[in-house]
Amino acid sequence: MRLTRRHPLLVAVPLCALAVLAARPADGDGSHAPGHGSATGISAEVARLYEEAAAATERYEAGLREAGEQRAEAQRLEKLLDRERREMAGMREDLGRIARSQYRDGGGLPLTAHMLLADDPEELMRGQHVLLQAELSLDKAIAKSERAEARFARDEERAAAAWRTLEQRNAELATLKKNIEHKLESARWQLQGQADASVAAGACRGAVRFDQPETHFTTDWVAPVETYQLSASYGSGGARWANRHTGQDFAVPIGTPVRAVGTGKVVKVSCGGAFGIEIVLRHPGGYYTQYAHLAAVAVDQGERVTTGQWIGQSGTSGNSTGPHLHFEVRVTPEMGSAVDPVRWLVQRGVPL
Repeated sequence: MRLTRRHPLLVAVPLCALAVLAARPADGDGSHAPGHGSATGISAEVARLYEEAAAATERYEAGLREAGEQRAEAQRLEKLLDRERREMAGMREDLGRIARSQYRDGGGLPLTAHMLLADDPEELMRGQHVLLQAELSLDKAIAKSERAEARFARDEERAAAAWRTLEQRNAELATLKKNIEHKLESARWQLQGQADASVAAGACRGAVRFDQPETHFTTDWVAPVETYQLSASYGSGGARWANRHTGQDFAVPIGTPVRAVGTGKVVKVSCGGAFGIEIVLRHPGGYYTQYAHLAAVAVDQGERVTTGQWIGQSGTSGNSTGPHLHFEVRVTPEMGSAVDPVRWLVQRGVPL
Protein backbone atom coordinates (compact mmCIF):
# COMPACT_ATOMS: atom_id res chain seq x y z
CA MET A 1 0.00 0.00 0.00
CA ARG A 2 1.08 3.56 -0.57
CA LEU A 3 2.73 5.23 2.38
CA THR A 4 0.62 8.12 3.69
CA ARG A 5 2.07 11.15 5.39
CA ARG A 6 -0.02 13.45 7.55
CA HIS A 7 1.05 16.80 8.96
CA PRO A 8 -0.79 19.39 11.07
CA LEU A 9 -2.51 22.05 8.99
CA LEU A 10 -0.20 24.79 10.29
CA VAL A 11 2.91 23.14 8.85
CA ALA A 12 1.36 21.60 5.72
CA VAL A 13 1.22 24.90 3.84
CA PRO A 14 4.90 25.82 4.41
CA LEU A 15 6.00 22.32 3.44
CA CYS A 16 3.97 22.37 0.24
CA ALA A 17 5.35 25.79 -0.57
CA LEU A 18 8.89 24.50 -0.13
CA ALA A 19 8.13 21.52 -2.37
CA VAL A 20 6.79 23.79 -5.11
CA LEU A 21 9.80 26.09 -4.89
CA ALA A 22 12.20 23.13 -4.97
CA ALA A 23 10.67 21.70 -8.14
CA ARG A 24 9.24 24.74 -9.91
CA PRO A 25 8.27 23.97 -13.55
CA ALA A 26 10.54 25.33 -16.22
CA ASP A 27 7.63 26.23 -18.46
CA GLY A 28 4.59 25.66 -16.24
CA ASP A 29 3.01 22.92 -18.39
CA GLY A 30 4.13 19.85 -16.46
CA SER A 31 6.91 19.04 -18.92
CA HIS A 32 10.28 17.49 -18.18
CA ALA A 33 13.24 19.72 -17.48
CA PRO A 34 16.26 18.14 -19.22
CA GLY A 35 19.52 17.54 -17.43
CA HIS A 36 20.58 16.13 -14.09
CA GLY A 37 18.36 17.18 -11.21
CA SER A 38 18.56 17.03 -7.41
CA ALA A 39 16.95 13.57 -7.44
CA THR A 40 20.04 12.08 -9.01
CA GLY A 41 21.65 11.09 -5.72
CA ILE A 42 18.79 9.08 -4.23
CA SER A 43 17.83 7.59 -7.61
CA ALA A 44 21.36 6.36 -8.16
CA GLU A 45 21.46 5.06 -4.59
CA VAL A 46 18.24 3.10 -5.12
CA ALA A 47 19.58 1.70 -8.40
CA ARG A 48 22.84 0.69 -6.73
CA LEU A 49 21.08 -0.93 -3.77
CA TYR A 50 18.66 -2.65 -6.12
CA GLU A 51 21.58 -4.28 -7.92
CA GLU A 52 23.31 -5.13 -4.64
CA ALA A 53 20.12 -6.69 -3.25
CA ALA A 54 19.70 -8.76 -6.41
CA ALA A 55 23.33 -9.93 -6.24
CA ALA A 56 23.05 -10.71 -2.52
CA THR A 57 19.87 -12.67 -3.10
CA GLU A 58 21.51 -14.63 -5.91
CA ARG A 59 24.53 -15.46 -3.74
CA TYR A 60 22.30 -16.42 -0.83
CA GLU A 61 20.13 -18.70 -2.94
CA ALA A 62 23.22 -20.26 -4.55
CA GLY A 63 24.61 -20.87 -1.07
CA LEU A 64 21.39 -22.53 0.01
CA ARG A 65 21.54 -24.84 -3.00
CA GLU A 66 25.19 -25.66 -2.34
CA ALA A 67 24.49 -26.32 1.34
CA GLY A 68 21.57 -28.53 0.39
CA GLU A 69 23.76 -30.56 -1.95
CA GLN A 70 26.50 -30.88 0.67
CA ARG A 71 23.99 -31.92 3.30
CA ALA A 72 22.58 -34.56 0.96
CA GLU A 73 26.12 -35.87 0.40
CA ALA A 74 26.72 -36.10 4.16
CA GLN A 75 23.44 -37.97 4.58
CA ARG A 76 24.33 -40.33 1.72
CA LEU A 77 27.68 -41.14 3.33
CA GLU A 78 26.00 -41.59 6.70
CA LYS A 79 23.70 -44.20 5.18
CA LEU A 80 26.66 -45.99 3.59
CA LEU A 81 28.46 -45.96 6.92
CA ASP A 82 25.42 -47.41 8.69
CA ARG A 83 25.15 -50.14 6.06
CA GLU A 84 28.84 -50.98 6.39
CA ARG A 85 28.52 -51.21 10.15
CA ARG A 86 25.52 -53.52 9.88
CA GLU A 87 27.34 -55.78 7.42
CA MET A 88 30.39 -55.93 9.69
CA ALA A 89 28.22 -56.73 12.69
CA GLY A 90 26.72 -59.59 10.69
CA MET A 91 30.15 -60.94 9.75
CA ARG A 92 31.30 -60.79 13.37
CA GLU A 93 28.21 -62.75 14.29
CA ASP A 94 29.13 -65.35 11.65
CA LEU A 95 32.61 -65.62 13.11
CA GLY A 96 31.13 -66.10 16.54
CA ARG A 97 28.89 -68.87 15.26
CA ILE A 98 31.90 -70.67 13.74
CA ALA A 99 33.78 -70.43 17.03
CA ARG A 100 30.80 -71.72 19.00
CA SER A 101 30.35 -74.58 16.53
CA GLN A 102 33.99 -75.61 16.94
CA TYR A 103 33.61 -75.59 20.72
CA ARG A 104 30.50 -77.75 20.58
CA ASP A 105 32.26 -80.20 18.23
CA GLY A 106 35.21 -80.57 20.55
CA GLY A 107 37.14 -77.56 19.48
CA GLY A 108 39.07 -77.74 22.76
CA LEU A 109 40.94 -80.90 21.60
CA PRO A 110 44.11 -80.71 19.46
CA LEU A 111 43.73 -81.57 15.81
CA THR A 112 45.86 -84.76 16.34
CA ALA A 113 43.38 -86.06 18.92
CA HIS A 114 40.48 -85.37 16.53
CA MET A 115 42.26 -87.36 13.83
CA LEU A 116 42.88 -90.35 16.16
CA LEU A 117 39.30 -90.41 17.32
CA ALA A 118 37.71 -89.78 13.92
CA ASP A 119 36.21 -92.61 11.88
CA ASP A 120 37.51 -91.01 8.66
CA PRO A 121 40.65 -88.85 9.25
CA GLU A 122 40.77 -87.70 5.60
CA GLU A 123 37.18 -86.46 5.77
CA LEU A 124 38.07 -84.67 8.97
CA MET A 125 41.05 -82.97 7.29
CA ARG A 126 38.90 -81.80 4.39
CA GLY A 127 36.35 -80.38 6.85
CA GLN A 128 39.07 -78.62 8.78
CA HIS A 129 40.47 -77.14 5.58
CA VAL A 130 37.03 -75.82 4.53
CA LEU A 131 36.53 -74.39 8.00
CA LEU A 132 39.91 -72.69 7.91
CA GLN A 133 39.22 -71.20 4.49
CA ALA A 134 35.88 -69.89 5.74
CA GLU A 135 37.55 -68.29 8.74
CA LEU A 136 40.23 -66.68 6.56
CA SER A 137 37.63 -65.35 4.10
CA LEU A 138 35.58 -63.97 6.96
CA ASP A 139 38.64 -62.33 8.51
CA LYS A 140 39.47 -60.69 5.17
CA ALA A 141 35.88 -59.50 4.74
CA ILE A 142 35.88 -58.02 8.24
CA ALA A 143 39.21 -56.25 7.63
CA LYS A 144 37.91 -54.88 4.32
CA SER A 145 34.70 -53.70 5.99
CA GLU A 146 36.69 -52.00 8.76
CA ARG A 147 38.73 -50.11 6.16
CA ALA A 148 35.53 -49.10 4.34
CA GLU A 149 33.98 -47.99 7.62
CA ALA A 150 37.01 -45.82 8.41
CA ARG A 151 36.95 -44.32 4.91
CA PHE A 152 33.22 -43.57 5.03
CA ALA A 153 33.60 -42.07 8.50
CA ARG A 154 36.33 -39.70 7.25
CA ASP A 155 34.29 -38.73 4.18
CA GLU A 156 31.19 -38.23 6.29
CA GLU A 157 33.02 -35.94 8.69
CA ARG A 158 34.48 -33.90 5.83
CA ALA A 159 31.04 -33.57 4.19
CA ALA A 160 29.41 -32.63 7.49
CA ALA A 161 32.14 -30.05 8.19
CA ALA A 162 31.69 -28.54 4.71
CA TRP A 163 27.93 -28.42 5.27
CA ARG A 164 28.38 -26.65 8.63
CA THR A 165 30.74 -24.12 7.01
CA LEU A 166 28.20 -23.43 4.27
CA GLU A 167 25.41 -23.04 6.82
CA GLN A 168 27.48 -20.45 8.69
CA ARG A 169 28.30 -18.60 5.47
CA ASN A 170 24.64 -18.60 4.46
CA ALA A 171 23.68 -17.13 7.83
CA GLU A 172 26.16 -14.30 7.20
CA LEU A 173 24.79 -13.83 3.67
CA ALA A 174 21.24 -13.72 5.05
CA THR A 175 22.25 -10.93 7.43
CA LEU A 176 23.97 -9.01 4.63
CA LYS A 177 20.93 -9.46 2.39
CA LYS A 178 18.58 -8.24 5.12
CA ASN A 179 20.70 -5.14 5.79
CA ILE A 180 20.83 -4.23 2.10
CA GLU A 181 17.08 -4.71 1.73
CA HIS A 182 16.47 -2.51 4.80
CA LYS A 183 18.59 0.28 3.30
CA LEU A 184 16.87 -0.19 -0.06
CA GLU A 185 13.40 0.08 1.45
CA SER A 186 14.33 3.32 3.21
CA ALA A 187 15.91 4.76 0.04
CA ARG A 188 12.86 3.76 -2.01
CA TRP A 189 10.52 5.88 0.07
CA GLN A 190 12.93 8.81 -0.04
CA LEU A 191 12.85 8.51 -3.83
CA GLN A 192 9.06 8.32 -3.79
CA GLY A 193 8.91 11.41 -1.59
CA GLN A 194 10.88 13.35 -4.18
CA ALA A 195 8.61 12.00 -6.91
CA ASP A 196 5.52 13.15 -5.00
CA ALA A 197 7.05 16.62 -4.67
CA SER A 198 7.71 16.72 -8.42
CA VAL A 199 4.14 15.70 -9.23
CA ALA A 200 2.75 18.28 -6.80
CA ALA A 201 4.87 20.94 -8.52
CA GLY A 202 3.94 19.67 -11.99
CA ALA A 203 7.51 19.25 -13.25
CA CYS A 204 9.91 16.32 -13.26
CA ARG A 205 13.39 16.62 -11.93
CA GLY A 206 16.26 16.04 -14.32
CA ALA A 207 16.98 12.71 -15.97
CA VAL A 208 19.11 10.38 -13.89
CA ARG A 209 21.85 8.72 -15.92
CA PHE A 210 22.35 5.17 -14.66
CA ASP A 211 25.20 2.84 -15.43
CA GLN A 212 23.34 0.62 -17.86
CA PRO A 213 23.77 -3.11 -17.20
CA GLU A 214 25.36 -5.26 -19.86
CA THR A 215 22.58 -6.88 -21.87
CA HIS A 216 22.69 -9.42 -24.65
CA PHE A 217 19.11 -9.59 -25.86
CA THR A 218 18.51 -11.98 -28.73
CA THR A 219 15.04 -10.56 -29.40
CA ASP A 220 13.83 -7.16 -30.58
CA TRP A 221 11.30 -6.86 -27.73
CA VAL A 222 11.38 -7.46 -23.97
CA ALA A 223 9.05 -7.06 -20.98
CA PRO A 224 9.09 -3.57 -19.39
CA VAL A 225 10.42 -4.96 -16.09
CA GLU A 226 12.57 -8.02 -15.44
CA THR A 227 10.75 -9.55 -12.46
CA TYR A 228 7.14 -8.81 -11.62
CA GLN A 229 3.65 -9.96 -10.77
CA LEU A 230 0.82 -9.02 -13.09
CA SER A 231 -1.97 -7.09 -11.36
CA ALA A 232 -4.74 -5.03 -13.00
CA SER A 233 -5.16 -6.16 -16.60
CA TYR A 234 -6.25 -4.42 -19.77
CA GLY A 235 -9.99 -3.83 -19.96
CA SER A 236 -10.71 -4.59 -16.30
CA GLY A 237 -13.19 -2.45 -14.44
CA GLY A 238 -12.90 -0.63 -11.14
CA ALA A 239 -13.69 2.53 -9.23
CA ARG A 240 -10.21 3.93 -9.92
CA TRP A 241 -10.88 4.32 -13.67
CA ALA A 242 -13.49 6.38 -15.45
CA ASN A 243 -14.25 3.57 -17.92
CA ARG A 244 -11.97 0.54 -18.26
CA HIS A 245 -8.32 -0.02 -17.43
CA THR A 246 -6.32 0.96 -20.50
CA GLY A 247 -3.08 -0.87 -19.76
CA GLN A 248 -1.41 -3.74 -17.93
CA ASP A 249 -0.10 -3.19 -14.40
CA PHE A 250 3.11 -4.82 -13.20
CA ALA A 251 3.35 -5.02 -9.41
CA VAL A 252 6.97 -4.18 -8.57
CA PRO A 253 8.70 -2.38 -5.67
CA ILE A 254 9.52 1.31 -5.85
CA GLY A 255 12.80 1.92 -7.65
CA THR A 256 12.62 -1.16 -9.90
CA PRO A 257 14.40 -0.39 -13.19
CA VAL A 258 11.91 0.13 -16.02
CA ARG A 259 13.07 -0.93 -19.49
CA ALA A 260 12.18 0.21 -22.98
CA VAL A 261 10.34 -2.76 -24.50
CA GLY A 262 11.93 -2.03 -27.89
CA THR A 263 13.96 0.50 -29.83
CA GLY A 264 12.32 3.87 -30.21
CA LYS A 265 12.29 7.57 -29.47
CA VAL A 266 11.15 9.41 -26.34
CA VAL A 267 8.23 11.59 -27.37
CA LYS A 268 6.99 12.57 -23.92
CA VAL A 269 8.34 12.87 -20.37
CA SER A 270 6.00 14.58 -17.95
CA CYS A 271 4.71 14.84 -14.39
CA GLY A 272 1.33 15.61 -12.88
CA GLY A 273 -2.12 14.26 -13.52
CA ALA A 274 -3.49 10.77 -12.99
CA PHE A 275 -0.43 9.05 -14.44
CA GLY A 276 2.03 10.90 -12.20
CA ILE A 277 5.53 10.70 -13.71
CA GLU A 278 5.29 9.10 -17.16
CA ILE A 279 7.29 8.37 -20.29
CA VAL A 280 5.94 7.73 -23.79
CA LEU A 281 8.05 6.11 -26.52
CA ARG A 282 7.38 5.88 -30.27
CA HIS A 283 8.46 2.61 -31.91
CA PRO A 284 8.98 1.65 -35.55
CA GLY A 285 5.67 0.62 -37.08
CA GLY A 286 3.68 3.47 -35.55
CA TYR A 287 3.05 2.09 -32.05
CA TYR A 288 3.60 3.99 -28.80
CA THR A 289 4.29 2.62 -25.31
CA GLN A 290 3.60 4.42 -22.06
CA TYR A 291 5.30 3.84 -18.69
CA ALA A 292 3.43 5.53 -15.84
CA HIS A 293 3.39 6.08 -12.05
CA LEU A 294 7.21 6.28 -12.09
CA ALA A 295 9.42 7.54 -9.28
CA ALA A 296 12.20 8.84 -11.57
CA VAL A 297 13.12 9.13 -15.24
CA ALA A 298 16.44 8.34 -16.91
CA VAL A 299 15.83 9.77 -20.39
CA ASP A 300 15.11 13.13 -21.95
CA GLN A 301 12.44 13.98 -24.49
CA GLY A 302 13.73 13.45 -28.03
CA GLU A 303 16.27 10.84 -26.96
CA ARG A 304 16.56 7.51 -28.80
CA VAL A 305 16.53 4.32 -26.76
CA THR A 306 17.43 0.70 -27.38
CA THR A 307 15.70 -2.54 -26.43
CA GLY A 308 16.02 -3.20 -22.70
CA GLN A 309 17.56 0.18 -21.89
CA TRP A 310 16.74 1.50 -18.42
CA ILE A 311 14.52 4.53 -18.95
CA GLY A 312 13.29 5.11 -15.40
CA GLN A 313 12.37 3.67 -12.02
CA SER A 314 8.97 2.42 -10.97
CA GLY A 315 7.02 4.12 -8.21
CA THR A 316 3.53 5.00 -7.08
CA SER A 317 3.10 8.58 -8.29
CA GLY A 318 -0.20 10.02 -9.50
CA ASN A 319 -3.47 8.11 -9.15
CA SER A 320 -1.89 4.97 -7.71
CA THR A 321 -2.87 2.74 -4.78
CA GLY A 322 0.52 1.09 -4.44
CA PRO A 323 3.91 0.59 -6.12
CA HIS A 324 3.51 -0.66 -9.68
CA LEU A 325 4.25 0.11 -13.31
CA HIS A 326 1.34 1.01 -15.56
CA PHE A 327 2.30 -0.12 -19.06
CA GLU A 328 0.22 0.87 -22.06
CA VAL A 329 0.41 0.36 -25.83
CA ARG A 330 -1.28 2.88 -28.14
CA VAL A 331 -1.61 3.63 -31.82
CA THR A 332 -1.21 7.37 -31.05
CA PRO A 333 0.81 9.13 -28.34
CA GLU A 334 -2.37 10.21 -26.55
CA MET A 335 -4.95 8.44 -24.42
CA GLY A 336 -7.96 6.79 -26.03
CA SER A 337 -6.05 4.69 -28.58
CA ALA A 338 -4.85 1.85 -26.36
CA VAL A 339 -4.66 -1.79 -27.44
CA ASP A 340 -4.22 -4.90 -25.33
CA PRO A 341 -0.52 -4.68 -24.25
CA VAL A 342 -0.23 -8.34 -23.25
CA ARG A 343 -1.46 -9.58 -26.63
CA TRP A 344 0.72 -6.98 -28.35
CA LEU A 345 3.84 -8.24 -26.55
CA VAL A 346 2.96 -11.89 -27.11
CA GLN A 347 2.69 -11.18 -30.84
CA ARG A 348 6.28 -9.93 -30.63
CA GLY A 349 7.59 -13.00 -28.84
CA VAL A 350 7.31 -11.72 -25.24
CA PRO A 351 4.95 -13.92 -23.20
CA LEU A 352 4.05 -12.53 -19.79
